Amino acid sequence: MLKALTSRLTQAVLVMLVVTACAFLMFRYVGDPVRVLSREDATQEEKAELARALGLDRPVLVQYGGFVARVLRGDLGVSFRNQRPVATLLAERLPATLELVFAATVLALSLGIPLGVLCALKPDSVLARAVQALSLVGVSTPTFVTGIVLILVFSVGLGLLPSFGRGQTVDVFGWPTGLLTASGWRSLVLPSVTLALYQLTLIMRLVRSEMIDALSSDYVRYARARGLPERYINFRLALRNALMPVITVTGLQIGSLIAFAIVTETVFQWPGMGLLFIQAVSFADIPVMAAYLLFVGLLFVAINMLVDVIYALVDPRLRASAR
Repeated sequence: MLKALTSRLTQAVLVMLVVTACAFLMFRYVGDPVRVLSREDATQEEKAELARALGLDRPVLVQYGGFVARVLRGDLGVSFRNQRPVATLLAERLPATLELVFAATVLALSLGIPLGVLCALKPDSVLARAVQALSLVGVSTPTFVTGIVLILVFSVGLGLLPSFGRGQTVDVFGWPTGLLTASGWRSLVLPSVTLALYQLTLIMRLVRSEMIDALSSDYVRYARARGLPERYINFRLALRNALMPVITVTGLQIGSLIAFAIVTETVFQWPGMGLLFIQAVSFADIPVMAAYLLFVGLLFVAINMLVDVIYALVDPRLRASAR
C-alpha cells in the first residue's frame, strides 16, 4: 500500500510540474505584462525598468524556476484588473464555489443512486421508464439552457426563488457561508439543481448498468441458490459492487464541477471562482487565469489520489494485491 501511495505521489508531482509549466507559459507569453502594468505615457526606459523588476529580462528557465518558487510560497502574483493578490481573490471566492459543488454533489448522489437501483430492479415499470426518458433530457440539455429555464419558471414566472446572487452570508471562523441563512438556502436551490442535473443522470445510468451486470453475475445466482434474502442480495452484494465505478466517476465529477462551474456561476451570477475566471478572461487578467489553472490541476491530482485510497478501503481485492 505504501509503495502504491509513493508511486501516486511521484506521478502527482510530475503532473503538477507540467501544470506549472503551462501556467508559466500562459503568464509569460499570453499578453504583455509590461504593457498592462505600465501607464499609457510610459517611456521605453520606464518599461525596460519594469521588465527588469518583473524579472522578464532573465533567461526563461530562470524565470520558470522563480515562478515555481513563488507558487510554492503561495505567491500567485497580483491581479491586473483588481490590483490585489490573486491568492486573496481565490480565497474569497472559494467558499461560494465549494458550497455550490457540495450541494450539487449531495443532490446528485442522493437521487442518482436510488433512481439507478430502481431502474435496475424494476426495469419494466412505468416509473423506471419515465426516469430513463427524463435522464436522456438531463444528459442532452446544455447547462445554460437548464439554468435559464429554471430562472424563467421559478424566478420570473412563480417568483419563488431568487435568480442571482448568493443571498445573505455569515462568517463562521472566517468562512463566509450562506448555509446558515434562509436567503442563502433559497439562493442555492436553482444553481445547485442546474449544476447537479448532468451528474445526477450520469450516476443514475451508471448505477443502473452496473446493478444489472451484478444481478446477472455468478455470485448473485449462488447467493439466491443458498436462499439468502433478496434484500441482502440486492443491497449488500449487488449494490456494493455496482458502486465501485461510481466512486471513480463521482470523484472526477467533483473536480469537473469545480473546474467547469463557470457556466452555472455566470448564469446565476454566483460569486465563485468560475465567475472570477470569466471576468479574468474578459479583461485578459493573466495572473488570475494562471492561478485558476494551477488550482484546477492540483484539485484533480488530489481527488485522483483520494479516489485511489477510497478504492483500497472499499475493495478488499486491492488490499490483498497490495500486501
